Amino acid sequence: MGSKYTKRYSEEFKRDAIALVASSGRTVTEVARELGVSSESLRGWVKKANGAGQAAAGAPVAAGSGLDAAEREELKRLRKLAADQAKTIEILKKATAFFAKESDR
Repeated sequence: MGSKYTKRYSEEFKRDAIALVASSGRTVTEVARELGVSSESLRGWVKKANGAGQAAAGAPVAAGSGLDAAEREELKRLRKLAADQAKTIEILKKATAFFAKESDR
């Protein structure tokens, strides 16, 4: 039984949130925080959507329709690398601004 304070979200909102997680490359927690939704709720929606997608396609994944374990690991590695590079770029931008300001003195 749910609390009387439990928020209800439309199916359209849930679909859009799931699509944002899938397309943005950000974590479920980051997207949930941005949308003002519980990360556990969003994680459950994503898990349910992934399970429904696999059930609709049948137990085995058809060729070209999904990622195998190696591809998922590679995608995870590349996303981590991209995040690390974005942090490095941000640090370099700040350092450039700092040194440009110092050289004007």
